[in-house]
Order: sequence, then C-alpha cells, then structure tokens
Amino acid sequence: MSTPRTPQTPQAPQTTGPAPDTSVNDVNDLIGSGQEGSVADQARAYLQRIQHGDMGALPAVAGLVVLTILFSFLSPFFLTERNFANLLTQAATLVMLGMALVFVLLLGEIDLSAGVTSGMTMALFIVLVNVHAIAWPIALAIAFAAGILTGTLIGFFVARVGIPSFVVTLGLFLGYQGLTLMIIGSGGLYRVQIPEIRDIQNSNMPVWAGWVMLAIIIAISAGISFWDRARRTRAGVPNRTIALVWIKLGVIAVIGGAAIAVLSRNRGQSVGVVEGVPIVVPIVLVILWIGTFVLDRTRFGRYLYAIGGNAEAARRSGVKVMAIRWSAFIVCSTLAVVSGLFSISKVGSIDAAAGREIVLSGVAAAVVGGVSLFGGRGRLMHAAIGALVIAVITNGLGLLNLPAGVNLMVTGGVLILAATVDAISRVRAGGSLMRT
Repeated sequence: MSTPRTPQTPQAPQTTGPAPDTSVNDVNDLIGSGQEGSVADQARAYLQRIQHGDMGALPAVAGLVVLTILFSFLSPFFLTERNFANLLTQAATLVMLGMALVFVLLLGEIDLSAGVTSGMTMALFIVLVNVHAIAWPIALAIAFAAGILTGTLIGFFVARVGIPSFVVTLGLFLGYQGLTLMIIGSGGLYRVQIPEIRDIQNSNMPVWAGWVMLAIIIAISAGISFWDRARRTRAGVPNRTIALVWIKLGVIAVIGGAAIAVLSRNRGQSVGVVEGVPIVVPIVLVILWIGTFVLDRTRFGRYLYAIGGNAEAARRSGVKVMAIRWSAFIVCSTLAVVSGLFSISKVGSIDAAAGREIVLSGVAAAVVGGVSLFGGRGRLMHAAIGALVIAVITNGLGLLNLPAGVNLMVTGGVLILAATVDAISRVRAGGSLMRT
C-alpha cells in the first residue's frame, strides 16, 4: 500500500502580499491571453467571470431595475422627485450599516451586535447632550469612542480568544439592549435637538453644490483611472483599453447628472421650495469612496480578502491574521456608529429599542448586493446596491399601502434568493477549479 500524501495548503504570493478575491482583480488577470486590451476582450472576460460563478452585484442591479419598473407602474408616486429624495434618505442608514458589515463578512465572520451598537452609542450621545449638557461635538466623540471600544472588545474575543463571532456578537446584541435601556432611563425617549445633526437627513445642499459634487466625482474617478493605467504601464502589466475609462466616466456623468437634475427640481409643493441633493448623500459617497480605496488599494484590504479566501494560506504567507481580524471588527463598529447617527437624524429621537431590528436588514443588504457569507468576496458598492434594493421594496410596498408583514416576507424571500445565488456561484466556482 502506498503512503497517503498529506494535502498541501496553497501558498499566497510573496511579492506584494496575498492577492484579493477575483471580484476585485482587474479583468486582465482573469483571461490570461495577453490580448485583453479591447472592449470585446473585456466583455468576454466579464462573461467568463459570470460563467465561473462570480456574478458580483449583477443580480442585485437586475433586481433593482425590475423593482423600479414594477413600482413605477403600480404607483404614480414612486418616480416623483419627492419620493426619490425620500428613498435616498431612507436608505442611508441601511447603506452605512451594510457597508460596515462588509468588513467582517469578507472574513467569513458576522457581527450581530452592529445594530444595537449604533443604538447604544446614539443613546449615550443624546443623553450626554440633553441630560448632562455636554457640548455635542464632545459627546459625539465619546459615542465614537464607545463604538471603537465595542469593536476592540469583539475583536479580542474573536481573534485572540477564539470564540466564534456569532456567539460573541449575539451576547452583545442581548447585553447592549439592556445597556441602552439603562442609559435611556425611565423616560423611554429623547428628542434630537441638535440642528447640525437633524440637518444631515432633513436638509439639502444648494443646487449648485450638487453639480460641483458631480464634477468632483468625475474628476476623482478620472484621476484614479489614469493613475492606475500609468502604474500598470510602469509595472509592465497589460492595460485595459482606454475606451473603458471613457465609458465608465460617461456612465457616471449620465446617471449622476440625471439624479442631480431630478433632485434639483422643487419638490416642496405646498410647503415651499425644497430642492437640492440631501446632505447625507455626499457623506455616504465619501465614506464609500474611502472604504473602497482601502479594500481595493491597500495591503489591509488585500489581506482581508486573502484571509476570507484561505486564512491558513494567508497566515503561512506572513499575514498577521489576528491583527487583521481585530481591525475589521473595529472598523465595523465604528461605521455602525455613523449608521446610528443617520438614523437619529432621520427619526429625530432615540429610544431603548434603537438598532434592535436593523442589524438583520444590514446583513441582508450586504448578501443581496452580492457579498458572500462564506468570506473573500464582495465590495462596499455591492452592499450599497443591496441596501437600495431593500429600501425600494420597503418604499414601494409602503406607497401601495400593503401591511408591514408583506414587506418582511418579500425582504426575507429576496434574502433567501440572494443566499441561494451565492451558494450556487460558490459551487460553480469550485467546479471550474476542479476541472482545471
């Protein structure tokens, strides 16, 4: 009898650190034919990725388009300027929480306490201001410190002690509800009386500022694209055709211009002039851009994808797995505080039940958008798109005056469908690897 061979753990590249999942690689690396410069080659690469199970946010985008068309026929109010602005502000809280959870989902972990962390920190913030008369910037800094401390605590038990993240965060999910109740006290509810906080979700930028924002977005996108091309040229790596850069910038200009044009119209009707992009929109876009830059273009981001894909291979290649896991939970809890800030700005109050239900919607937003529950695949933009899908469902069903139970049933069905697509894509990807 022959001696069984011990399976070898695949090693990550040693030159630039572990490579991220193929969902964040350039499509040049997906074909390997050496002739990836044309638009046709890029299209074939994209189709090949889909065939291998890497669909990214494609199902979510398709669902968003279908839902938009469906609700526009079912309700005459869905495509109005007022409802479009309301949809963006309603989605902001969920978008931020979904993006926060991406950092731990990429590791194959989960944070069930993110929602109640946002509620607890905002309860602390408002009580410090309303009851103890602390200046709101100082109180807000204390709230963020509490969020960072929460992420540090979770990271310690998960990364250092080795307790499953589900157990640790479930414990905090229960414990922080009690802590929030103790902070709020017998009053049960506090009003948000800080104009600067209320303006985040309830005020708008000047019309001209929206167009300036679009110009800045296009300029930054163009600068990064051309910088990438120059960097790849210096490294001797084949570049994608320049036509794709112009197509990307054109898409941003068209979609962004259409959105700002709609938001620039008066939607106040009988309450006066209400126009411009909601203030929360540029805040979300800035955080989205910074987070995407970190995940796509820094070593920390590459290590997140590497650990989520194969933690043992990442460890053997020299990655400090414990530190990266720890940091991911800190980032998640910090962004959860921002999500809570958006929530109290929109609602205008804080109570003991704050954040109790939204965490599951945050996980649903990330999964619906294409972030894998198994780790190693997904982007912040995917979570944002998934959050928009859920927000469109909630908004559209609300306009149709359907019961809240229908909303929960539809959202649950969409989540199951998205998880099924993720599992099937994983099987297909594994099958394609076996054939090679």
